[in-house]
Amino acid sequence: MIQIRPVSDLRNKFPEIESVVRNGVPVFLTKNGYGTMVVLSLEKYADMTDDIEIKLDEADRAAELSTLRYTHEEVFSRLKMKTDA
Repeated sequence: MIQIRPVSDLRNKFPEIESVVRNGVPVFLTKNGYGTMVVLSLEKYADMTDDIEIKLDEADRAAELSTLRYTHEEVFSRLKMKTDA
């Protein structure tokens, strides 16, 4: 179930929020009725970002082995062509 809490709960009810995120559920925090941030457990965050870190490391290694470079326009136009297809 989605957990939406006011940001003040982070200070006033930290143990509750900590318990929720330890169970793998993100907590969405609001301020003045608008979403401001999401609190995740370290494990959940790592699950979400590990693949990205691996791909960035691969890209760094490939860049070290090649002198080929692309401008940002080339990169974004190629991405746009992939999403339009």
